[in-house]
Amino acid sequence: MTLIASSIGRKLTMALSGLFLVIFLTQHFAINITSVFSPSLFNEISHFMGNNPLVQFIFQPILILGVLFHFTMGFVLELQNWKSRAVKYKSYKGGANAPWVSRNMILSGAVILSFLALHFYDFWVPEMNYKYVEVLPLDSERYFEELIHKFESPVRVGIYLLSFIFLALHLYHGFASSFQTVGVNNKYSQTIKSITIAFSIVIPIGFVFIALFHHLTAF
Repeated sequence: MTLIASSIGRKLTMALSGLFLVIFLTQHFAINITSVFSPSLFNEISHFMGNNPLVQFIFQPILILGVLFHFTMGFVLELQNWKSRAVKYKSYKGGANAPWVSRNMILSGAVILSFLALHFYDFWVPEMNYKYVEVLPLDSERYFEELIHKFESPVRVGIYLLSFIFLALHLYHGFASSFQTVGVNNKYSQTIKSITIAFSIVIPIGFVFIALFHHLTAF
């Protein structure tokens, strides 16, 4: 509690939770990309993840708590920064002090959080309903069909694509900043920065490709 109460502690826990979510994002992309070239493999992995007790009752709650903590801490830090500015917004020239991405992390974060709410509604809620409300029989072949069904709507696909753009912006600044916050500042710093920039571009583009692929091949 003392760590979170301090300004440095909040930034550190924010950075660590962000790095944790990057690991999840990588894993999520690795699973989803299989739906493009092997529906059967996607079904197999999804069935395993959806019915493994370790994933469902330990990793999944930890992930949800990690998401909630990261975004809550982001809003707390933004409020703290706003209150601590000696010069109010009338005369604050943000563009002269920091790039747009850095100054609008709260905006990109809010868009991503809204997208996650939609994503949970699209996939997690139906999954919980299938397994724990209606208690339907196990079907290891249903996951791919459920996935492509969600990408039939051009409106939903458009929302996803916009969200991935903001995800790229959020990662572009946040991923590299997380390493700086946790104290990684050595001869490998430039390499790490290059890797984080590549990650912030490649992964969102990969998700865009998956969404467009299933939308265009669904008809």
